[in-house]
Amino acid sequence: MDKRQFLKGSAALAAMTAVRGGLAQSGSGGPRENWAGTFHYSTDNVLQPASVADVQKAITSVDSVRALGTRHSFNGIADSKVAQISTLGLHDFKLDAAAKTVTVGAGIKYGDLAVQLDKAGFALANMASLPHISVGGSIATGTHGSGLRNGGLATSVSGLEIVAADGTVHTLTRAKDGDAFHGAVVSMGSLGVVTHVTLDVEPSYEMTQIVYQALDFHELEHNFEAIMNTGYSLSLFTNWQHHKAWEVWIKRRVDQGGGAAPPEMFYGATLAKEKLHPVVGQGPEKTTDQLNSVGKWYERLPHFKMEFTPSTGREIQTEYFVPFEHAYEAVLAVESLRDQITPHLFVTELRSIAADDLWMSMAYKRRSLAIHFTWKPEWDAVMKVIPQVEAKLKPFTPRPHWGKVNTLAAPQVRAAYPRADDFTQLLKSYDPKGKFVNEYMRHELLG
Repeated sequence: MDKRQFLKGSAALAAMTAVRGGLAQSGSGGPRENWAGTFHYSTDNVLQPASVADVQKAITSVDSVRALGTRHSFNGIADSKVAQISTLGLHDFKLDAAAKTVTVGAGIKYGDLAVQLDKAGFALANMASLPHISVGGSIATGTHGSGLRNGGLATSVSGLEIVAADGTVHTLTRAKDGDAFHGAVVSMGSLGVVTHVTLDVEPSYEMTQIVYQALDFHELEHNFEAIMNTGYSLSLFTNWQHHKAWEVWIKRRVDQGGGAAPPEMFYGATLAKEKLHPVVGQGPEKTTDQLNSVGKWYERLPHFKMEFTPSTGREIQTEYFVPFEHAYEAVLAVESLRDQITPHLFVTELRSIAADDLWMSMAYKRRSLAIHFTWKPEWDAVMKVIPQVEAKLKPFTPRPHWGKVNTLAAPQVRAAYPRADDFTQLLKSYDPKGKFVNEYMRHELLG
């Protein structure tokens, strides 16, 4: 029996075991894709639990497995050759207004969570550019929004419920578990399947969004921090040509003065008079409202509306975090590759993120500039450019986004995280036989 036949047989056996245990199981008859159609999963054996008990049955029914959320990663972080456990059936919602927390099923999407929270008079401190992503998957990969005063999405986590490799349920909280909790939040799905997440919330608020055009990079040399601290959240979009950011998106809270009329000029950039898309040439109907119109927090913090396929559709993404004190030098380093980058690029977004205490967060113990590339679906060309970008960023100890494509070797990635060894030990304590360890984890971190 060859390897392909063996894996096929193993998957079938796992599926039968799951069905006997009362789990739903899906199979498309072939490999499936991430949402952008640019990564193909190695199995179509997807177990779909609807409860924590179902998750326990699913985990103990197979020898190797990975959790799967909304399929927004661009690499093999959620991949398995045997089985995946979808968390999308876990989407319950329980608000504790007195404690200002909400506990949700890990598969709930941020856009759906936001609507329920707002109806109850509450809000999240931050959101990513896409509202379509699941809470569990976003936290596990260190996904973020923008703002030097705002941490990544995982910094709002105050509690986790995890089903480990042996099927036992573990509950960790920020208040009770301290340092171990900080190690478990951004876990890349390696400690087990996260089934519930408790998030800090705050009273609901309103926001506006304005866009400026053509910010010269020269302004960043001495004003980078002031620019990135403007408003509540700010993004710079560029294609690396002409030494400019072609768009500056500024999201402002009304309760912090964000309803005031914006100035016509912003560090030499001009206020846009019509709604824009981050990618030049694409229509703005998918993007959240701009032009200083007041709206709910969840209708301004993301770049894209929940009801539309986000961004450009078919695309490849990479992203690297560098220390914010070297932000301008890092931008210049990448810009030196502009003629190699631009032909294969939809857009680059530059965002700032506050430092945090989460061991495997890309912003662990350092304020960061995130340099994000949305590439055209041109794998061969993009995979030639990415190593060049990484070489330019090497002096700044880049940390790649866990859910996006990179070519860095595990030793270089580990060296960027002071608590990497501690995390490895934590992983082994939850999963001593490596049930959740896949090729991605071996390549990216474990070596």
